[in-house]
Amino acid sequence: MKYIPTKIRNRPYTDALRRLKEGKLRPTKQRLALSKLLFEGEDRHLTAESLYEEACSFGIKVSLATVYNTLNQFTEAGLLREVVVAPGRSYFDTNTHHHHHFYCKEDDNLKDISEDQISLTILPDPPADMLIDRVSVVVHLKRNHKSDDDNNY
Repeated sequence: MKYIPTKIRNRPYTDALRRLKEGKLRPTKQRLALSKLLFEGEDRHLTAESLYEEACSFGIKVSLATVYNTLNQFTEAGLLREVVVAPGRSYFDTNTHHHHHFYCKEDDNLKDISEDQISLTILPDPPADMLIDRVSVVVHLKRNHKSDDDNNY
């Protein structure tokens, strides 16, 4: 990537550099630019395709393959959390704290479930020689077409 647009380049890279160092990732131009897009502002859910489109809209020269690779590297480093909603369909969550999700396939929308809305009190015993690492719940939704309210979740 040879060019980073002025509106991205002029933003301080302190947070992006800190995050990359925390993840023990080399701060390449692509990683810095994508990190700025990912982590500025509120926590959010995004797909590789949506991040690629956002990067392109800012004039960042990056391939979709690089976006996929970077998201996977950030996930492995603990900077992101991958949420698989269907085979071959994943979101990446900038909120890496333990929480669960609602997913509406019709809207292709992922939303956090607040901690007070879900309770998991009994878990099965794991197989021998195994420990439960984490539990991730995705509640799949579909529209109630009888309802006039389009924002049921």
